[in-house]
Amino acid sequence: MIAIGSDHGGYVLKQAVLEYLDENKIAYKDFGCFDENAVDYPDIAMKVAEEVAKGNFSRGILICGTGIGISIAANKIPGIRAALCNDTFSAKYSRQHNDANILTLGGRVIGPGLAVDIVDIWLREEFTGGRHKTRLDKIAQIEKHYWKCGGEK
Repeated sequence: MIAIGSDHGGYVLKQAVLEYLDENKIAYKDFGCFDENAVDYPDIAMKVAEEVAKGNFSRGILICGTGIGISIAANKIPGIRAALCNDTFSAKYSRQHNDANILTLGGRVIGPGLAVDIVDIWLREEFTGGRHKTRLDKIAQIEKHYWKCGGEK
């Protein structure tokens, strides 16, 4: 099941992604926002990222105006590997090499056709492991170190 959310800048693009998920019978839960009224993207990012990190959802999709802010916010949650993808190549390798568990998109950067192509590829691709697993283990160690230090170092 997919956790999905957006701020107001990503709301319109999220509607196109939701339509794709519905058409392909992919289960999801929408964590907001539910209209184009201004909301703060860190609030939405935290909801989705916490649910993915807890294992309640296999993956997440987050959308804001550029995809940058919501990606930064999501990546503050331990265990999250949010990847901003504005093209299909990045979507493919964010899964194969980085095991990204959250896809972020920019609602003011890409159109709905490209967004759906990116989501489609990102959902179909799997982590290849191997040498990439070693690198992810190193990232996890960095995360554990700073989490243990209370974020200060």
